[in-house]
Amino acid sequence: MLRRYLIEMGHGIDQHGQDPTRAAQRAVKDAISRSYLTGLREIVGIESYDDVVVRVKVAVPYPEKVRADEVLAPIPFTNKSLEVVEGGMVVEGSIIPELGDTTPEILFANAAVTVYVEG
Repeated sequence: MLRRYLIEMGHGIDQHGQDPTRAAQRAVKDAISRSYLTGLREIVGIESYDDVVVRVKVAVPYPEKVRADEVLAPIPFTNKSLEVVEGGMVVEGSIIPELGDTTPEILFANAAVTVYVEG
């Protein structure tokens, strides 16, 4: 049976380029940047990080355009999965072609990263 060990939230923004994958990946990086998993070995007794399960849920505009492998790339464990749902936020910015803009949209994404252990 899997038990939740940690839940951490993060947010990410793509200001230029209108790429929901980039916003989602930044949200995941934001979440994991505040998570130090020292207790996995010291308290739970995990011997191999292959025994850790990481589930990520991301809410982002244009979820159908998200490239899952890129969003999960910052997570160093092998047993990981991604659920992408419609959400986040779109606000109007400026079009600056030199920075990759094709529309004036700024994309915001929210992520919840949950770490599970067997127990």
